[in-house]
Amino acid sequence: MPSEVAAPGGAVETSEAHATRAARTARETGEARGARPAREARAQVPGGREAASRPVDAPVPRGNLLLVLIALCTAVTAANIYLAAPLLPLIARDFGSTPSAVAWIASVAQFGYAAGLLLFAPLGDRVNRRRLVAVLSLVTTAALLAGAGAAGTAALAATVFVASAATVVPQLLVPLVAERAPADRRARHVAAVIAGLFTGIVAARVLGGLAGQAFGWRAVFVGAAVLTTALGLLTAAALPAERRRPREGRLFAGLTAMPGLVRRSPDLWRACVRQAGMYGAWSALWTSLALLLTGGAYGMSTATAGLFGLFGLAAGVVAPLAGGLVDRFGAAKVVRNAYLLAAVSVPLFWLGGRVLVALFVAAIVIHVALVASHVANQTLALTTTSAPATANSAYVVAGFAGGATASALAGLAFSHFGWGGVVAVAGTWLALGWTTTTARR
Repeated sequence: MPSEVAAPGGAVETSEAHATRAARTARETGEARGARPAREARAQVPGGREAASRPVDAPVPRGNLLLVLIALCTAVTAANIYLAAPLLPLIARDFGSTPSAVAWIASVAQFGYAAGLLLFAPLGDRVNRRRLVAVLSLVTTAALLAGAGAAGTAALAATVFVASAATVVPQLLVPLVAERAPADRRARHVAAVIAGLFTGIVAARVLGGLAGQAFGWRAVFVGAAVLTTALGLLTAAALPAERRRPREGRLFAGLTAMPGLVRRSPDLWRACVRQAGMYGAWSALWTSLALLLTGGAYGMSTATAGLFGLFGLAAGVVAPLAGGLVDRFGAAKVVRNAYLLAAVSVPLFWLGGRVLVALFVAAIVIHVALVASHVANQTLALTTTSAPATANSAYVVAGFAGGATASALAGLAFSHFGWGGVVAVAGTWLALGWTTTTARR
């Protein structure tokens, strides 16, 4: 004889009727879910909290093809930020100046990128990324072409600032990859894009130096504009369609939300400060390296000094390995070991002012440290809050602000104290990045 169970509303029904009603409810629920395939997903973040709903219209990447395209686009656009650094001796000669007198243009590029991150990167939480990527790619192209025709350092610096401000496409694409990646492989997917970013940095130094020596620095700017247009528009067309929920507030509300977001999230704050210290040390050394190599100590040509950037190819190998280590052991352990490596590189760089082999080793070690730290810290920034694009923007702004400030100080230090002053700036930045985060509970 069927047993009786309580139905909703206090009524009594048989177990058979209850089972029939439950099956019908489950079927209707399943059909309702089928009518909205994968419209939203809630992502888990550290601590068991759930991130806000984010649109997931299609898995990314499918067959890894889109991930490869995003990595290529990241490489091309990231190269624009560092385009001027290996060309400084050629730019100085063209404008009748000295390389140390135009070194500040490399810092302008980083300040421009930080400004673009503040204004444009948080829009990834609010607007369609397809259109934003396309528009920013075209703006970058126009600025690079204007830079190729610049008649003086002031005009060139203005165009470099605009081009770098619009070159935030990688930071619009990284959150997209992170939020759609499988949870157990998220750091590895982020690492694939980061590998593209550092490959672009190496290409800017190596190919930029070679092409500048052969065709002039203006031709390098034109070539970068062509590549930016092609890869930017192609990537924009390939991105999955997004149906975003309308959000209340102003379009640039993400900018004003950044300070509060960092203040409420200790993990995000720590990632920001530590990467600012690491990136500042790397920028101080790397943006001044062409001045050392082409100066009296080594007397290399611009093309030969540019080849030195090949040591940065270590990033392409380290990023996937670092991603696997983060997925397995956590971000904190990876960042700690990265800082130890960077600390080892500082005395090697000082010795490299006179011994070329030491400079070779130091270049490899600092790249390994920077990439490992970046993969770990950015993965943490992307997964610790419910607004990944805004959190990622805060993280990258902090990094580039630290890099730009250290780079500017390194230029002054090189002018007054030589290569030893640059190394001192790098060591100071590392010490500040680590001790500040360990002092705060």
